[in-house]
Amino acid sequence: MYDLLLNGISQLQSVGEVYVSDALKKINIRSTPKIEVGVSVEGNLLDLKMSVEDIPKKELIEILSRYQKKKKYYRLKNGDFVDIDDDKIAFISDIQRGLGIKDSELQEENIYLPKYRALYLDTQLKENLSIPVVKNREFKSLIRNMKTIEDNDFEIPEKMEKILREYQKRGFLWIKTLKANGFGGILADDMGLGKTLQVLTFLLSEQIENKDKKKNCRSLIVAPASLVLNWKSEMERFTPELPVQVIVGNVEERKEKIQQAGEKDILVTSYDLLKRDISAYSGLKFANQIIDEAQFIKNYGTQAAKTVRRIQADFKLALTGTPVENRLSELWSIFEYIMPGFLYTYQKFKKEIEQQVVNEPDGEAAKRLKKMVRPFILRRLKKDVLTDLPDKIEKNTYTNLEEEQQRLYDAHVKRLQLLLDKQTEEEFKTSKIVVLSEITKLRQICCCPALLYEDYPYFSAKENLCVDLIHKAAEAGHKILLFSQFTSMLDRLEERFKQEKISFYKLTGSTSKEKRIQMVEQFNEDDTTVFCISLKAGGTGLNLTAADIVIHYDPWWNLAVQNQATDRAHRIGQENVVTVYKLIAKGTIEENIVKLQEKKRDLADQILSGEEMGTGSFSKEELLELLKEM
Repeated sequence: MYDLLLNGISQLQSVGEVYVSDALKKINIRSTPKIEVGVSVEGNLLDLKMSVEDIPKKELIEILSRYQKKKKYYRLKNGDFVDIDDDKIAFISDIQRGLGIKDSELQEENIYLPKYRALYLDTQLKENLSIPVVKNREFKSLIRNMKTIEDNDFEIPEKMEKILREYQKRGFLWIKTLKANGFGGILADDMGLGKTLQVLTFLLSEQIENKDKKKNCRSLIVAPASLVLNWKSEMERFTPELPVQVIVGNVEERKEKIQQAGEKDILVTSYDLLKRDISAYSGLKFANQIIDEAQFIKNYGTQAAKTVRRIQADFKLALTGTPVENRLSELWSIFEYIMPGFLYTYQKFKKEIEQQVVNEPDGEAAKRLKKMVRPFILRRLKKDVLTDLPDKIEKNTYTNLEEEQQRLYDAHVKRLQLLLDKQTEEEFKTSKIVVLSEITKLRQICCCPALLYEDYPYFSAKENLCVDLIHKAAEAGHKILLFSQFTSMLDRLEERFKQEKISFYKLTGSTSKEKRIQMVEQFNEDDTTVFCISLKAGGTGLNLTAADIVIHYDPWWNLAVQNQATDRAHRIGQENVVTVYKLIAKGTIEENIVKLQEKKRDLADQILSGEEMGTGSFSKEELLELLKEM
């Protein structure tokens, strides 16, 4: 009937006289309603006005409720047809679903929406040029700010200007732009691209801007327990002027630190301690909240996810190299933290997006999701910013000793100190082999006391840190070389990897040449995650360019030997930037040696490489200095 009324009658009239009944004459075909859109920013809200001519809004809502793409018409209850064979009804349908507009809101003259809908709305308006749009100055300015980040008027702190690479500067400007416009975001740079440094630059900038203002710029950083000390260490290295408080100690000590936090302080805590201390944060307002390794909240219903959402903060940022690991619901959970409601309720998200994307990965739902989240996720891969990167990134990663581990370490330190105190200078010169043996024991305890004590029942802090790092790297698609000077440590890690279902190869001095070549070829071709290598066996002669992450479990302080080991991955044929992690026990001889290297590199090499001890130039006093607590 629709085709007859639209085209058929006129075609019949071209060949003869046509008589039409009164009943048929009463059925009209209405053209697509004219639509005009006005949009403005009012504070933290969008004010959207949609003027629809030639059709009552109740009928429009009825059309939208039954709208199907590729359908040419809709028939109203009075029998009339509405021509919907153009993009205008499709536009309104997309806008309604994408912006989460209810039918009742669609009937109103003004539709008020969260400001974070602005970028999606602007994209949709530009894709449908047939609809007249009026945008106010504030809306245009908001869109311009978000799309021309490099031109925004934010100053990089002078001391950081020389440190940051170009892509890191853009990351800083992106974070500042998000906050200035009232949005949250996910910094999802690949592992090793310096997410921490970009955040520290942002926090320093905030402190500088508010230095003389009575304005709250208190910040909270939440990280996995294994990375809390790393944040403090990075601040001490790059931004020592930032007033940082690490929330550690017993319950009362933590509570006191939280409650006494000043308006300029930066608090650093773990997900676990935040859960325990959440009541102490009640009533405390933060200017910024940053969560590191945001995959910790990928399951919406966990206590970790619920707790970070309870913190009151003006600006929220999530850091993760893997924003989606298994399911789109993980992305929804992170967005529910940074901008609650942005991806709707989970029920709606699951029905309209997650399930649709699973069924049709390149379909409309996937395109809609990308349009929505693209402005609020900054993701750079190593291969994309290779020209901005050095060919090798080195990073010290710190961890505290576990309680029992600390007691054993302290006892051995006291024993060595007593030994040194009792010796004369002449006795010291002749007993360096004994001293080296005691230093080796200290380093083994830092790795894991089980290397010295067979009945030690616990995993060491460094073991846990190493396994967490490997899991994270593997999830991001990286392959890892793991070096240790102690084959007994590799044996222990081998058992842990079996428990954790981490695939690995292991190469030690006892591995035959044939087996060695075979494993190297296999690792470069297959999907095995970790290649465990002892110092003596793998310092030279291996080409393992399939790996782009190197972990030195117990860093050897002869830098030439360490660099030779790293060069198993960092060599001709390597297509990716190599990231090198040195795992260091905080407050131990390991950390002291790192600092000592800067002052007296040769001394460190001689003491801890085990070479040329007899001609070492270190004194008894210098050795005692190494044993001091940090």
